[in-house]
Amino acid sequence: MEYLDAPDIRQRMEHIVQTIGMGHVDLTRVTCFRSKGTSTRRIIARCHGLPKVMQLGLNTKAFYVIEVISERFDRMSPDEQTEVIIHELMHIPKNFGGGFRQHDFVCRREVQKVHKLYKQKCNPNQGMGVLDQLKTAFKMNVEKQ
Repeated sequence: MEYLDAPDIRQRMEHIVQTIGMGHVDLTRVTCFRSKGTSTRRIIARCHGLPKVMQLGLNTKAFYVIEVISERFDRMSPDEQTEVIIHELMHIPKNFGGGFRQHDFVCRREVQKVHKLYKQKCNPNQGMGVLDQLKTAFKMNVEKQ
């Protein structure tokens, strides 16, 4: 198994956190890796946390690692990849204490809600008809004058 730093995933993760307002995620204490050579068949990504007992033993605060499995993640569309990153971020609890939110919370329906919010915030005109987009654009141009 090989682990590689993933600055591209980190950049996307930071953008997601900032765009949807996941203020509880301390970006200085989360990093991203891409792994190659895993024997797992179904896993696309993982979120690893530093357990409380290790934090105490190392005299440090919580830390999280988001690992994407290159063989599967890299073949996905950018939109699917974004959903996977959101899924992994949702495992990080509000107290940012080293633990995890389980799949009773981090389920497909909740991930899709957050993904939809992210897409709306990235493209506020998404879902608007052409006429509404033109009205919005015209209103913006009129206000600038």
